Amino acid sequence: MPLALLALAVSAFGIGTTEFVMMGLLPDVADDLGTSVPTAGYLVSAYAIGVVIGAPLLTAVGSRVPRKRMLLLLMALFTVGNLASALAPGFGWLIAGRLLAGLPHGAFFGVGAVVASRLVPEGRRARAVATMFLGLTVANIVGVPAATLLGQHLGWRATFLVVAAIGVCAMAALARLVPQIPVEARQNVRHELRALGNRQVLLGLLTAVFGFAGVFAVYSYLSAMTTKAMGFGESAVTPVLALFGIGMTLGALAAGPLTDRALRPTLYGSLGALAVVLAVFPLAAHIKWAALVMVVLLGAVGFMTTTPLQMLVMNKAKDAPTLASASNHSAFNLANAGGAWLGGAAIAAGWGWTSPAAVGAALALAGLAIAVTAGALDRERGTSKVVASQNRTHTAHNPAHAAHNPARPAFEDGPRPRPGRT
Repeated sequence: MPLALLALAVSAFGIGTTEFVMMGLLPDVADDLGTSVPTAGYLVSAYAIGVVIGAPLLTAVGSRVPRKRMLLLLMALFTVGNLASALAPGFGWLIAGRLLAGLPHGAFFGVGAVVASRLVPEGRRARAVATMFLGLTVANIVGVPAATLLGQHLGWRATFLVVAAIGVCAMAALARLVPQIPVEARQNVRHELRALGNRQVLLGLLTAVFGFAGVFAVYSYLSAMTTKAMGFGESAVTPVLALFGIGMTLGALAAGPLTDRALRPTLYGSLGALAVVLAVFPLAAHIKWAALVMVVLLGAVGFMTTTPLQMLVMNKAKDAPTLASASNHSAFNLANAGGAWLGGAAIAAGWGWTSPAAVGAALALAGLAIAVTAGALDRERGTSKVVASQNRTHTAHNPAHAAHNPARPAFEDGPRPRPGRT
């Protein structure tokens, strides 16, 4: 694999660390800034809103910017956002810093996925994209626990200063290792928006919203489940979160080669497996060893969905994949917010601490149903094209046949020839 993928993975490591570390720092931030933990939870939402807004907006604005320069500009904005968070004098300013740090998230992964796919032969593109995402998964094993520990001992501001330093290192790696990749000749905002309107792209984004919401319905409350459902002490929360990160990494490693070999079957299989794991989760949660196994499996099958979804929208967007790729991360963050809200609603309704898993299973099944429907529509469209092409070929060799059969649907996606003309 090219060294440029390492630069992309380092950048993803920094982004993943700052995205998830706030969940572990909420009590410290709330105490320091004189607010409640639920109110401090808006800091998580602020980052997600930044991703949802920034992914399409920054990608559209930078549609004509060379890929390498765009990556550097996005990572610079990420670094400034984390530095602003570290220096925020009050809660409102910290909200603004988190929003700013989230803006480049989706655009970076969208552009980065396109760059990664251009660095390798066609048959290894999914593996290249999965390699970039490894930085995000490793962040959940190493970056988030280490940054949380740092924040608890040296203050939460130190965490964001370190993340900003990671951003500077990532910029240096991008500048040194990523080659110049020109923007496609037809690349512009209108072209990107037209590609985003493709039915298969939209169905792929909808699959991500529902399918990945199943993961976040549980992950958002995994810390509470660890102590209240699994029976572990507070000290076990960090190792359990790290186990989830290990599962994510295993899923990313498996997803690359599987997606290169068979994209849609990998997507169907991962969503189906996710629904099964989430359905079994409440039954296994009360047996400690089984609960730990389920946490790893949840991370693995959940993250295995990301690479095929990323490649699907890129492939279906054809010559303008960047906006579709970036919008995929907006979809993932909508899944984050929606899954957390629905999981919290289940707990608030008194259904128990493991009830978010049942909600997640239903969401994963909905995502699978959308994915299967999209696949059926795609096959039907492909079959129609093949039949039409075969009919046109047959008629071309038999012009008299065309003259006597003017109603034949061979030319349904093009002008019908006049009778008697060849």
